[in-house]
Amino acid sequence: MHELAITEGIIRAAVPAAEAQGASRILEIRLKIGELSGVFPEYIQEYFDAASAGTIAEGAVLRVERIPVKIRCRACGRESEISRDNICCPSCGGTDLQLLAGREYFVDSLVAE
Repeated sequence: MHELAITEGIIRAAVPAAEAQGASRILEIRLKIGELSGVFPEYIQEYFDAASAGTIAEGAVLRVERIPVKIRCRACGRESEISRDNICCPSCGGTDLQLLAGREYFVDSLVAE
């Protein structure tokens, strides 16, 4: 259910930003969502239609770009992308990893008129 709060936050960020630029309608909201963020884009879309009703974001399309999991292995120093199903260094097999990317979620940009 935290996707509802996230969706409301997206609208609270997007609407004032678009209005500050003189926009009367948001056509598209581009999101970046990390694979390990725990945020499910399909739920955000479901909530978005209801939460944006009556705002300049009503009817906007959500475009989601997934951010892969990126790590630095503390054993061998290599940076790599990994899947959430295989959490070890692809170079040496180490599991002492520093997470560099994959937990974030944010509004990247807007298309408005």
